[in-house]
Amino acid sequence: MQERHLYEYAVIRVVPRVEREEFFNVGVVLYCKSQGFLAVKYEVNELKFQGFCTGMQLSDLREYLHTFGKIAHGGKDAGPIGRLPAAERFRWLTATRSTVIQTSKIHPGLTADPAKKLEQLFSELVI
Repeated sequence: MQERHLYEYAVIRVVPRVEREEFFNVGVVLYCKSQGFLAVKYEVNELKFQGFCTGMQLSDLREYLHTFGKIAHGGKDAGPIGRLPAAERFRWLTATRSTVIQTSKIHPGLTADPAKKLEQLFSELVI
């Protein structure tokens, strides 16, 4: 039997009008400390975006999400936040904020394969 590892994840949401608190899911961020795994997977449904996000540019949203992914991956290209340890980057990505891109509360679980779990959660919660 494969060893299972504790992971944490949050759903990435687009909240086009923060004051209305309406949102739709576009991705998942997953962190597994014991495996040194931090990754983001996202996809924007263009039809849903056009119907839901009047007054907002799709290119802007994609740029924000791309930056989210860069921070999760880490490194010099991700700016000062991207140089932090993975745990701190995950906490920064999932911090409560009042912007167009927000995350759900953090949820824990156990998995033998964090990358596979990320794909599964993405399929269940976003697609």
